[in-house]
Amino acid sequence: MQEQNRQLAAILFTDIMGYTAMMQQDEQNAVAVTRHYITVLKLSVAAHHGKILNDYGDGSLCSFSSATEAMRFAIEMQQQLQNEPRVPLRIGLHVGELFFEGDKVMGDGVNVASRIQSLGIANSILFSSEINNKLKNQQDFKSVSVGRFHFKNVDEPMEIFALANEGFVIPEKKKMEGKLQKRNSSYRTIIPAASMLLLAVASFFVYSKYFNKAEFSGNEKSIAILPFKVSGNSDEALSEGLVEDILAHLMKIKELKVISNRSSGYYIGSKKSLKEIGEELNVNSLMTGSIQQIGSRIRVVVQLMDSKTGDLIWTDIYDRDNIQIFDLQTELATKIVNSLETTLTSQEKRNLLKHYTENVEAYKFYRKGRWFWDKRYKESYDSAEFYFKKAIQLDPDYALAYSGLADCYTNNQKGLSQIEAMPIAGDYVSQALMLDSNLSEAWATKAFIQSHFNYDWKGAKSILKKVISDNPNYSIAHLYYGNVLLFTGNTEESFKETKKALELDPLSSSINFVLGRNYYYARNYDLSITQLLKTLGLDPNFKRAYQYLGYSYLQKKLYPEAIDAFSKLPPKPFGQGASGTILLGLAYSISGDTEKAKAEVEKITNDDRVKISPYFMAEFYLSLGNLDKALTQLERGFDIHDLPMVTLKIDPILDPIRNEPRFKELLKKMNLD
Repeated sequence: MQEQNRQLAAILFTDIMGYTAMMQQDEQNAVAVTRHYITVLKLSVAAHHGKILNDYGDGSLCSFSSATEAMRFAIEMQQQLQNEPRVPLRIGLHVGELFFEGDKVMGDGVNVASRIQSLGIANSILFSSEINNKLKNQQDFKSVSVGRFHFKNVDEPMEIFALANEGFVIPEKKKMEGKLQKRNSSYRTIIPAASMLLLAVASFFVYSKYFNKAEFSGNEKSIAILPFKVSGNSDEALSEGLVEDILAHLMKIKELKVISNRSSGYYIGSKKSLKEIGEELNVNSLMTGSIQQIGSRIRVVVQLMDSKTGDLIWTDIYDRDNIQIFDLQTELATKIVNSLETTLTSQEKRNLLKHYTENVEAYKFYRKGRWFWDKRYKESYDSAEFYFKKAIQLDPDYALAYSGLADCYTNNQKGLSQIEAMPIAGDYVSQALMLDSNLSEAWATKAFIQSHFNYDWKGAKSILKKVISDNPNYSIAHLYYGNVLLFTGNTEESFKETKKALELDPLSSSINFVLGRNYYYARNYDLSITQLLKTLGLDPNFKRAYQYLGYSYLQKKLYPEAIDAFSKLPPKPFGQGASGTILLGLAYSISGDTEKAKAEVEKITNDDRVKISPYFMAEFYLSLGNLDKALTQLERGFDIHDLPMVTLKIDPILDPIRNEPRFKELLKKMNLD
């Protein structure tokens, strides 16, 4: 005989009243009601540390570790379902012992809770005397007896109570109908064999699926979602978008550590084990999955693994119409939250419910836009802008698409001057925030404009603090905040933020680069070289790493190494306006070969078609000892808002002119004095 496992639990049943008739009368309304119900169910269960043992679509079976949590869940559920579209829900609760025999689970508690629920009406909460006894000394809960009832397949009559808190309905006993015992006494002792078999099969299915799973073992609640495999005619951008949006829901939860998709994306096609990946990303859980598009439907298969033990926490298959992809994002995010036993604030619950558009095609265009934007080169920005605009054509109120357009102009690859590009970015940010005043992505971009264009460092800091508070896993906000702190002279706090950004996105070449660049500005040249070489190991084509690698070699007087690094850069301006030709001239000049330096720079300064950054020309003139020309170039850089001007306060190459009155005036104008 197999050993029995016993578990005492508060068991709760829910049921949407009249669901079949609702579907027949107004299918669209019934679908909306069901979506509302399922979303609230999953969020509330997670918030009260419960488990959904089965979800029937129009009802559910749940368990809780205490009667108090079960009742708080029931109250929250009913209160939220009074909002439109209203859900006519009835709830029944009982405390009982569940019996586990191998993969089978038995127990009268499930049966009794189901019977109690059947007596209810819309917006009622009914419960057994066992529940009432556990709650009767708690002032938060008021109860009233609605009578004694003899349920089917229950030997003795039971006294049932209703929650009498304000706003809840108390059914009248004479109108209560449900799964009650027939008056024929012989029925009490005769239970049809078919019913017994059906109940056993149903119990086996419910509990083998929902109880026989591993529990999350980690102390830190952390997760990475590996790229979903794409099969058939599925859209790669849609697959990445699904992962990104699940992460976007999770990122705003303070109790979770969430790794950016940019880092988990490095494991496409990896032969490494999930345990190895978990260790490299420093997370305790990993989600893997696949997506297949079949006509207007998508099939998503997902697994959540404990990366420390290798155990499967849960796995599921979702078949959905395209239009249901938004609900699927929320559903998966909620299931992760529940599995990791995460406590949610009220705002975090609302964030999980949020959709930025209901237009599936607009969503697909936005996701394609972000997919191209993440590639970070000129042609990809053009494609990103095209798709963001297509999304807005389909949904003019799509705030995220406006924020995407803004980012195409702050990361200016269009040959526009900062004076031309930044106001366009600012207009798009304003449109995004008018549509959604809490949009983290738009606020982070606004902070970038405030600091890098308006030189309003105080305003940028204030914005970024708020973004980080609202969205603690948003690596870009930490990165921007670290930069602002560094540029204004707060080096120690700066590195805390930059390293936090890297912790959330450890394999991001751009964040690894920024850390290496910031080490250079902090004058820790050895660490800068090490970090920049690591960046190039992640992405050998990340050209800007060679710029600061060359700078660090120059400061260490390793001139051949600096010249070699600068020679790997494009000769014409790239990135933030640097030019391999100008930087080679700088290296030759500092190393003592003035003639070669001038000859190198003349290759590009004689070409009127090339827009050269005044800032880098200032560095070059300074290396020649021409302070006046260097200051003139910096003043011109201020006039045109040349982007590298933000490093004026901390750039080691500018040290020879720090005491010059014209330089001090520039610092004052840029609010860096």
